Amino acid sequence: MPKSAKYLLIGSTKPYCGKSATVLGLSYQLQHKGLDIAYGKPLGTCLSQSGGTVVEEDVQFITHSLNLPKNRIVPTTLALNEATVQKRLQGQDKTDYQKFLAQQYSQKLFGDLVLLEGPGNLEEGSLFDLSLLQVAEVVDAAVLLVARYKSLLLVEALLSAKQRLDNRLLGVVINDIPAEQLQAVNTTIRPFLEQQGIPVLGMLPKSDLLRSVSVRELVNQLNAEVLCCGDRLDLMVESLAIGAMNVNAAVKYFRMRRNMAVVTGGDRVEIQQAALETSTQCLILTGQLPPPSFILNRAEELEIPILSVDLDTLTTVEIIDRTFGTVRVHEPMKVECIRHLMTQHFDVDRLLALLNFNPAAALS
Repeated sequence: MPKSAKYLLIGSTKPYCGKSATVLGLSYQLQHKGLDIAYGKPLGTCLSQSGGTVVEEDVQFITHSLNLPKNRIVPTTLALNEATVQKRLQGQDKTDYQKFLAQQYSQKLFGDLVLLEGPGNLEEGSLFDLSLLQVAEVVDAAVLLVARYKSLLLVEALLSAKQRLDNRLLGVVINDIPAEQLQAVNTTIRPFLEQQGIPVLGMLPKSDLLRSVSVRELVNQLNAEVLCCGDRLDLMVESLAIGAMNVNAAVKYFRMRRNMAVVTGGDRVEIQQAALETSTQCLILTGQLPPPSFILNRAEELEIPILSVDLDTLTTVEIIDRTFGTVRVHEPMKVECIRHLMTQHFDVDRLLALLNFNPAAALS
């Protein structure tokens, strides 16, 4: 009888901590070591329609990025959305999802190691008995937890997770650490967590590129009209600037930033002009006032998209702000970036040792 695959469940303390990015970077390293890996997301949360069927966008993107064959894609057990929650709450859905999950996973062999992307936090999925710990217990998985660094208080969330996950917690990845905090994390948080029996397998520095959003994503989020350069929507925006001051102050302010989206009123022509001559990836005009033709012509020359939104400046800024850091890793340059970061800052050999995994065995 062939030995069944091992499962590694990648979870997080909060949504948008970088689970998908961790899966991508880790998979690349594991494949590089010759392991036959599979991937799945038991709880589907990023759903969209494609050719009449519902698809999980993360599963689609990651399996494509990793070039996984169909027999290395693990099925999604449940689509988590308003409709499925409503049915469960009203008693219309009495499915035993743990039993269903166990059946799905017992029927197939998925290579050497299966990476499963877990729910957004430790509670998500509880209504269906598919929380992170419940999934881990059903498929007998070890858990790798990803946490985004905000302050030293991060240790509290990780200690709490350790108490709940106990021996299932294999280790943690601390993500998005500002450069000036890296040393403090290395000399205070890392040794403390290790003493508490929580291996720190990766410490990833903050990356403006990974937090960036494409102009196309901003168009979608803002429901914006593209006034020019519709073929340049793949440009990546790393920062946000608001053109609400006088033009001299604006020029100084713009020069200090890079790869920015500038939000300003459609009537602030001098600010629009200043923005186009600095490191601007797109100009977002509020108030539905069209810019003069010379601004459009200059933007066309410089290949900088101009968007028009039917929103006030404050609402526009709030939407863009929310989009930063919550956008998924679905651009090729971000995939390259996360592969590089994980190769530099994640200890894959220690991970395999903790899994009692012999990489050489996968090659024999």
